[in-house]
Amino acid sequence: MTGKRDKPEEIVLKLRQVEVLPGQGKSIADAVRQIGVTQPTYSRWRKGYGGMSRDRLKRLKELETETTWLRRAVSDLTLDKIILTEAARGNF
Repeated sequence: MTGKRDKPEEIVLKLRQVEVLPGQGKSIADAVRQIGVTQPTYSRWRKGYGGMSRDRLKRLKELETETTWLRRAVSDLTLDKIILTEAARGNF
């Protein structure tokens, strides 16, 4: 059974809700239950997205997309180089 995956924007909003609820007299455990996640999930989210604003989250997503594109470009060029080197040696 697969669960619903929250988008990073939703995660940031839920983390902010958890930050506000203890100020209203609730415990962290109750606040985490109220947003509908488990303690380990909350800890993982906090480790990955804690203190992040929407602007920083948007920039992070842009950088991840750019990094993926660059890695793909480098791997394609490396493969081309290997093929050309092998062809130049006559080992094809």
